[in-house]
Amino acid sequence: MHAEIISVGTELLLGHTVNTDTTFVARELSTLGIDLLYACTVGDNPERLRTALQDALSRSDIVITTGGLGPTGDDLTKETIAEVAGVPLVLHEESRQRIETYFKHRYCGENQYKQAYLPQGCTVFQNDCGTAPGCGVKNADGKILIMLPGPPSELVPMLQNHVMPYLAELSNAVLVSRMIRVFGIGEGAAEEKIADLTTGSNPTVATYAKENEMFVRVTAKAPSEEEAAALCEPLVREVCARLGDSVYGVDVESLEEVVVRLLAEKGLHLATAESCTGGLVAKRLTDISGASEVFSMGAVTYSNEIKSQLLGVPEDLFPAYGAVSEPVARAMAEGVQKKSGSELGLGITGLAGPNGGTPEKPVGLVHMALSDGKQTWVLRMPPVGQVKSREWVRDRAANYALDMVRRYLCGLPIE
Repeated sequence: MHAEIISVGTELLLGHTVNTDTTFVARELSTLGIDLLYACTVGDNPERLRTALQDALSRSDIVITTGGLGPTGDDLTKETIAEVAGVPLVLHEESRQRIETYFKHRYCGENQYKQAYLPQGCTVFQNDCGTAPGCGVKNADGKILIMLPGPPSELVPMLQNHVMPYLAELSNAVLVSRMIRVFGIGEGAAEEKIADLTTGSNPTVATYAKENEMFVRVTAKAPSEEEAAALCEPLVREVCARLGDSVYGVDVESLEEVVVRLLAEKGLHLATAESCTGGLVAKRLTDISGASEVFSMGAVTYSNEIKSQLLGVPEDLFPAYGAVSEPVARAMAEGVQKKSGSELGLGITGLAGPNGGTPEKPVGLVHMALSDGKQTWVLRMPPVGQVKSREWVRDRAANYALDMVRRYLCGLPIE
């Protein structure tokens, strides 16, 4: 089955509201094996919405709208859909009562009850977190139009609890996707290694670039989840084999999630001393549930004086090598490892920019080191092309540092 999403709201076109609805709906549709062909945004204009609906119905089986179901005069999605579907709006008594209950002991204007008028014969999706119900209605050709509220706090539970079961009865296939997370190799280089695997139709293999990392998605469609997963498995293994130790996980969310899990499995603790990353590595680690069991301390040692006072970095290293140098990164890692009593210490120092670079030490240069109390490994992260922003350098350095820890924990070369 083919589907389209039409997001309704002038605030989306003006950039006042970020449209996260389309992303969520698209992800949920894929789990049912429903192919999303198009997605568009239309302002609060009934003529343009009518045109968008007619175009979508001419090429897709399911059209899902988000937004425009509220009580105000510019909320005209439902009225326009009823017109396009050729059915009248009628009062849905249960929805009217739910609105009345929602506003109990509070003022409720007559315009609120506008939300209870729905296309005749539709399937109603109750709103568990707001007032505007959603619904699904068929036109004369049997095409399905589904209306969802715009606020994500209302759309998400309605979609998951009511719309997905409704759509599941219509779909005869299940889509399963496996995400192979990769760091340390670019999308182009990775695609070259697996190019012959990307030509299949079921399963499919595709590469995707993220900021400072990438992933490979393997997707299969089958009558059941088990059959689709079985189709994916051989390709997942082959992709992982070809990309080698650049793969940091399958169906995981982030490098920090993997690092926290590995530290816990090995009963080890990590401490960090950060300069240019400003505590970003510590922040990302402590975003993960369970980090308190493996992360002992994080120090943002920005000035040279604090690097010496807190971490014991020898003062003579600064005039000899500069704060952004391999010897200072090494001393920071060894210092925080000893200071914290952790098995592992990580030190990071660099130039995040946009100012402060020199020909010898350009913006984007970062040195990092990892010490286990017996040996210290040092990694130089050179600038790559044009530095995008201060935040970009920090994020890239945090990824490199986390991957350095992952490699140590997995017994892989640190390079």
